[in-house]
Parts: sequence; C-alpha cells; structure tokens
Amino acid sequence: MDVAKELISQYGYFAIFGMLVLGIIGLPIPDEVMMTFVGYLSSIHILHYGLAIVISFSGALSGMVISYFLGKKIGKPLLDKFGKWIGLTPKRLETVRRWFDKYGPWTIVFGYFIPGIRHVTCYLSGMNEMKMKKFLTFAGSGAFIWCIVFITIGYTIGVI
Repeated sequence: MDVAKELISQYGYFAIFGMLVLGIIGLPIPDEVMMTFVGYLSSIHILHYGLAIVISFSGALSGMVISYFLGKKIGKPLLDKFGKWIGLTPKRLETVRRWFDKYGPWTIVFGYFIPGIRHVTCYLSGMNEMKMKKFLTFAGSGAFIWCIVFITIGYTIGVI
C-alpha cells in the first residue's frame, strides 16, 4: 500500500487511473484501501472529490473492459484446452455458462464489492459472450457505486 500512496502522492489522478486498470485486470493492488485513501486526500483538498470519482470510475471501467475482451478472445480457448487440468470439464463449463446467463449481470454489480469476484466476473462475461451494451450497463453501475462508496468513506474519515 505504501507504493500506491507514493504513486498517488506523486502522480495524482494518473496513478489512480492506472492502478485501478491494473488492479481490476488482476494485479494485487489493494483497491478498496486505495480508494479510501483517495477519499481522504479529497477531504484534505489534495484531490477534488468529484474528479476523483470520475477518474476512479474511468479506471475501473477501463480495467473491466480490458478483462472482458481478454475473456472473450483468450479465456474460452484456454479453458477449452487446459480446463480439464484444473477440473473444469466441458460439463462444468456448461453449468457455469448457464448460471452466468441467469445471474451474471447482477453478479457483476454486487460482486464488485467482493475482492476476487469483481476480477473474475469480467473475464466470465467475455467468455460467455455477454452483449457489450449489457456488460457496460451492469459493470458501469457496479463500478460507479463502488467508487462512490469507498471514496466517500475515505472522505468522511478525513472530515471527522
């Protein structure tokens, strides 16, 4: 987390955007802690609250779109080829696909608040060929709510 704090302190909004893109794709970046820190920096007027939300949302959504396309282009072929090695038989993959068709959009929205789940849902959306408009609607909603919640928590902590 110290590296994230240092990057945000030096590069501001560019660091926030970049770390969220990389964190959503799957690098081990403590997104929730970082977002709370961004909110705190907004409360002491180092960052602008509204701009921090917009930049954070843009970074999160960009990471989600990249993950979606990675899932769409290479995820399914990789699972078809190597899935059996980790217990993902074609039957299990079909079960996951059906479950995701039914619950996937809401998993994207609410799963955004669960580390690990938010990363996987984007790849699964691409692998299951969810329509881009539908994906952006649900992913954007989840990302926007998530950004507002954690930045506001940090902002509130800084004001207290």
